Amino acid sequence: MLFDSDRIYFKKMTPEDVDVYHRWRNDMEVMRSTSTFLDIYDFEETKEFITKIILRSHSSKSYIIVEKKSDTPIGINSLINIDYKNRNAECIIDIGDKNFWGKGYGTEALRLLLDYTFLELNLHRVSLRVFSFNDRAIKLYEKIGFKKEGESRESIFREGKWHHIIHMGILQSEYLYR
Repeated sequence: MLFDSDRIYFKKMTPEDVDVYHRWRNDMEVMRSTSTFLDIYDFEETKEFITKIILRSHSSKSYIIVEKKSDTPIGINSLINIDYKNRNAECIIDIGDKNFWGKGYGTEALRLLLDYTFLELNLHRVSLRVFSFNDRAIKLYEKIGFKKEGESRESIFREGKWHHIIHMGILQSEYLYR
């Protein structure tokens, strides 16, 4: 099935997902490795972000990652800046429920998203950005086949130090024929 694997399934993000996304968005441990701007958001700010930025975008698709066994939302993944003419997009993945960290759910979710991207949308290229201190994510992306394409040096100031933002990408042919 397209948005389904052994342990997870995707559901399209809706306004009913504000509560769970708000919880993840205000967890500094979760956002430390995914957001360039750390802050505490009130519920209305999160609701406005989801309504105006995520749900009304014509160039993005966002899905809640749900663990099948418990029917628990565990994260979100998105394709953003989808360019159908040039057949490319950027992807974002966050496992917001820390109980599911380090158990392969991120790999499973990213593979499902890339299957959809390359086999259904027929995009040619997917890119992403990752903070240089996020070793776990970098290993995941490399395992799936993403290649480092460059970096924005000292672009994020986190915990008193400057860090790079690493740019990675994968082509349809690299993903499908490896």
